[in-house]
Amino acid sequence: MAFKIMSLSEAAAERIREIIEDSDKPVVGVRVGVKNAGCAGMAYTMDYVSEPVKGDDHVQDKGLDVYVEPKATMFLLGTVMDFEQSKMSSGFTFKNPNQTGECGCGESVQLKPADLKAIAEARVHV
Repeated sequence: MAFKIMSLSEAAAERIREIIEDSDKPVVGVRVGVKNAGCAGMAYTMDYVSEPVKGDDHVQDKGLDVYVEPKATMFLLGTVMDFEQSKMSSGFTFKNPNQTGECGCGESVQLKPADLKAIAEARVHV
């Protein structure tokens, strides 16, 4: 069975809903991607979307819209986005089966591309 490109934990969905409700401009969802950064090589990116970007992969989960940059799909396939809060910090985290390592400071990760066949199957089931 194919799985979604990405999914949201209940905590992440709850936090995204709060952000959308509190925003002073229209927000229709979030856009997730990756960029070259840090000592491990890559970092996750997240932006709020007021208008979907043509060509993005679109995932609906828990009543929310998540848009994934096309170049990031191969690194994010099967990822669960979570929101964690502690006394010292709070933020979105990514439980990613494609992650092979991370730097000591937690700013960047090592990611391997997912299987192209799995990506094609995930896109068919959107």
